[in-house]
Amino acid sequence: MAILYNESYKPHDPDLERAWQKIDPDASFGIANMHRAAFDDTKRGRDFAGRQWEELPDDPDLAIQAAAWYLHDLATQLPPNWPGPYTRDELLALGYNTGPGNMLAFAQGSTPGEQAQSYLDKLRDNWPGAETDVNGAR
Repeated sequence: MAILYNESYKPHDPDLERAWQKIDPDASFGIANMHRAAFDDTKRGRDFAGRQWEELPDDPDLAIQAAAWYLHDLATQLPPNWPGPYTRDELLALGYNTGPGNMLAFAQGSTPGEQAQSYLDKLRDNWPGAETDVNGAR
C-alpha cells in the first residue's frame, strides 16, 4: 500500500495517462505506475497473462494485482542475507522503483542516488497511513 501511495504523484486518469504516453512512450500506466516491460515480464504464467499493459489505466484491480506479483517476483531475487542496511520491504520498494539490478546492488551495500533515496524516504513516511488503511480494510 505504501508503494501505491508513493506512486500516486501523478493523476491517474485513463485519458490523461494515454495522452502522456503519446508524448513519452516509455511512461508508466495505472495506479501502480507500472512500465510495459515490468508488466509483460510479470504477467507470464499468471491468470492475467492474456491482458495488455494498455488496460492498466482502466483497471485498478489489474494494476494492483500486477504490482503485487511484480513485488513477489522481486522478492524471489533477494539473497537469503545481505550486508546492506535496508529491510526486505525497503529493498522491494527500491526494486519496484529502480529495477531488480539496482535492488540487488542496494542489498549488497550500494548507496541509492538522490531519486531512489527520495523514494525510500517517501515510502517510510507513507508506512503509517498505509498500515492504517490496510488494517481498516480488514
